[in-house]
Amino acid sequence: TLTQSPAASNEHNTLTHCRKKKLYIGALFPMSGGWPGGQACLPAAQMALDLVNKRTDILPDYELELIYYDSMCDPGEATKLLYDLLYTEPIKIVLMPGCSSVSTLVAEAARMWNLIVLSYGSSSPALSNRQRFPTFFRTHPSATLHNPTRVQLFQKWKWTKIATIQQTTEVFTSTLDDLEQRVKEAGIEISVRQSFLTDPAVAVKNLKRQDARIIVGLFYETEARKVFCEVYKEKLYGKKYVWFLIGWYADNWFKIKDPSINCTVEQMTEAVEGHVTTEIVMLNPETVRGASNLTSQEFLAQLMSKLGGKNPEETGGFQEAPLAYDAVWALALALNKTVGPLKAKGRRLEDFNYNNKDITAEIYRALNTSSFEGVSGHVVFDAQGSRMAWTLIEQLQGGSYKKIGYYDMTKGNLSWYGNDRWIGSGPPADQTVVIQKFRYLSQKLFVSVSVFAGLGILMGIVCLTFNIYNSNVRYIQNSQPYLNNMTAVGCMMALAAVFPLGIDGLHVRNSQFPVVCQFRLWLLGLGFSLAYGSMFTKIWWVHTVFTKKDEKKDKRKHLEPWKLYATVGVLLVIDILSLMIWQIVDPLHITVEKFTKEAPKGDVDQLIEPLLQHCSSEKMNTWLGVVYGYKGLLLLLGIFLAYETKSVSTEKINDHRAVGMAIYNVSVLCMITAPVTMILSSKQDASFAFASLAIIFSVYITLVVLFVPKMRRLITRGEWQSDQQETMKTGSSTNNNDEEKSRQLERENKELQKIIQEVLCHLHFLQHAVEDVSY
Repeated sequence: TLTQSPAASNEHNTLTHCRKKKLYIGALFPMSGGWPGGQACLPAAQMALDLVNKRTDILPDYELELIYYDSMCDPGEATKLLYDLLYTEPIKIVLMPGCSSVSTLVAEAARMWNLIVLSYGSSSPALSNRQRFPTFFRTHPSATLHNPTRVQLFQKWKWTKIATIQQTTEVFTSTLDDLEQRVKEAGIEISVRQSFLTDPAVAVKNLKRQDARIIVGLFYETEARKVFCEVYKEKLYGKKYVWFLIGWYADNWFKIKDPSINCTVEQMTEAVEGHVTTEIVMLNPETVRGASNLTSQEFLAQLMSKLGGKNPEETGGFQEAPLAYDAVWALALALNKTVGPLKAKGRRLEDFNYNNKDITAEIYRALNTSSFEGVSGHVVFDAQGSRMAWTLIEQLQGGSYKKIGYYDMTKGNLSWYGNDRWIGSGPPADQTVVIQKFRYLSQKLFVSVSVFAGLGILMGIVCLTFNIYNSNVRYIQNSQPYLNNMTAVGCMMALAAVFPLGIDGLHVRNSQFPVVCQFRLWLLGLGFSLAYGSMFTKIWWVHTVFTKKDEKKDKRKHLEPWKLYATVGVLLVIDILSLMIWQIVDPLHITVEKFTKEAPKGDVDQLIEPLLQHCSSEKMNTWLGVVYGYKGLLLLLGIFLAYETKSVSTEKINDHRAVGMAIYNVSVLCMITAPVTMILSSKQDASFAFASLAIIFSVYITLVVLFVPKMRRLITRGEWQSDQQETMKTGSSTNNNDEEKSRQLERENKELQKIIQEVLCHLHFLQHAVEDVSY
C-alpha cells in the first residue's frame, strides 16, 4: 500500500481546485447607512462560502465566488452599483441585495437580465408581489409574518377590538394593510388607525381620546422612543393598555438617551412595561446540525471569532447574520440541484448568460422547492418567495424581555410557556366595558301615585252612585245628570290610565309592553273625550241657547237632551276613529332610548349606559301633533265659551258655572302638562310624576267642583226628601219663584247701574262747564 505524502495531497487539492469552474455571486452589503447590516452579514456569508467550497458533495465541479459592494442601504447608490455588477465581467449568476429599499430596485430590474435575486435582509411586504418581482426570494421573512402571530394572540386573549399607530413608510403601510385583512377575516375590528411622519404627539393623543386599549405600533426604533415619550405624557400605559411592538429593536432601546425626546429613562421604563413583541426567529433555538453541519451556537461562536471580538449590539446586522449564512447555503443547494437536470438537457451552469432563460428557470424551481435545516431554523419559501419561519413572542417584565411563546405559521402551532405577566389581574379588556342598565320607575313613587289614583276612582264611583241615586231630584235633573255621569266615567278612565303609565320593563316582558302602550293611549283618549267632552257640550249649548238677552225669546227656547248626547257622541267617535287609524296604520311599539354613558364609583374599568323604554311609533311626532292640535283647540274653545257664559243664569243647566271653572283648571293643567312631559321624557320619574299628578289633580278638581256642591245642597236643604213627598210641587214652585225674583233683581240692578252711569256723566260735564266759566 502506497501512502500519499502530505505534500502530494496538497498538490492534488490544488489541482482539483484549479479544475473547478467559478460561479459568481453579485452582492450588495450595506456596510453603512440607515441599516448597516453588512457589518455582520458579510462575514457570515463568507463563512458559508468557505464551507460550501470545501464540500465535495455540493457543487463538486464548481466554486462560488462573492463579488460585493457597499450599497449604504441607498437606492440611488445601489443603482450605480447594479450597473457595475451587470456590465462588468464576469457574469453573475445570482444577485444578493440587503435592505428592502435596495432589494426593491434590484428585484424589479433583475428580470430584464433573467437573474435570480436572493435577499438576506429585506422584510418589506411589497416584495411578495410575484407580478412585480417574479424572480425574487429572501431568507428574511416578510414583515407580514408578524401578523398571523398577532392575530393568534388577539384570539388567545379574547380581544375583538384593536388600534394601530404607524410610521408612514412603505414597509409599515404594507404590513398594516395585511394586518387589517387578517383581523377582518378573524372577526376582529381595527377601531382606530393613526399614522405620523416624524412627530407622533397628535397620533398618540387621538389614541387616548378614542379609548384605544390594544395598540399595535409599527415604527423604527428611533421613532419608538418618541412614541413612548408621548405615551408617558398621555398616560396611555398601565393595566388598561397593551402595546404590540416589533421585536428587532435592541434590548435596551428604551434606555438609550435620545436628544429628540424630553423623557427620562425612568419615565420611559415605566411607559414600556408590559408590552409584547413579536420577532422572527433568526437563530434556531434547538441544537440541530443542519446542512452546514453546524449548530446555531457553533455558528455564533465562529462568527464572533470572525468579527474579532466586536460587541454584537454595536455590530449592524448581527441578528440577521444567520439569514445571510443560510442564504448562501440555500443558493448552493439550489445550484447543486440544477446540475442534473441541466446536464440531461445538454446544458451546464457555466453556460449561463443574461439571455438564457432555461438555466434561470431551473434555478428558480430549485430555490422554490428548497427545504433544509439551517442555523436560522428550517428554511422553506412560500409561493411569493418569502421565508417561512417561526415567530418569537416576548414580553417586557421588570425592565427585561422574557420569552412567553413561539408561533409556527406553517403548522398554525402556538407553543406557550404560560409565564405572561400583567400589571393588573390579567389581560386587560380591549375596550371600556359598557354595561347597559335599564332605568325603571321609582316603585315608591308609583305606589304613592297609584294610591291617589285609586282614591280618585273610588271618589268617582261615589259621585256616580250619588248622581244615579238622586236622578229624580229636580235640582239634579236640571244639571243634566247623564252628562255628569259621562264626566264621572271619563274621570275614572283617566285615573285608570295612571296605572299603565307607571308600568315598565320591571313589571312586564318586552313582548307584553305594546299592550301596555295601547292601554295608556285608549284610556287617556277615551277618558278625555268622555270627561271633557261632556263638560264642553254643556258650555257649548249654554252659549248657543242662552246667551241672548231677549226675555221673550228666552222663554220660548227649549233645550233638547238628545242634542247634548249627540254632541258628546260626535266627539267620542272622532277620538275612536283617530285612535283606530293610528293603531292600524302605525301601531305603537317599544323603543329603547340610550343616554350618555356614566362612570360608576370606584376604580372600575366600566361605563354604565342607561336605557329607557318608551312607547313609540314610526310617525310618533306626526300623530302627537294631530292629537295635541285637536285637543288643544277644544281646550281653547272651552275656555272661551266658559268666559262668555260666566254671567248666564239658567235652570236648564244649573251647574254650567261649575263646569266652566272645571274647564279652566283642566285646560290650564293639560296645556302645561303636554310640553313639560315631552321635555322631561328622559327623566322617567319626573315625567311620570308630572303627567300622573296632572291627571289626578284635574280629575279631583272636576269631581269636587261638579258633585260636591250638589251633595252639600241636598244634604243641607234636604231637597231629595221634598221631591219624594207630596209637597214637592209646592217646594218646586217656591224655588222657581225664588229664581224668578233673583233674575228680576239682576235686571233691575243692571238698569239702575246704567242710570247711575248717566248721572255721573252729566255731573262730570257740569264740572267742566263750571271750571270754564270760572276761567
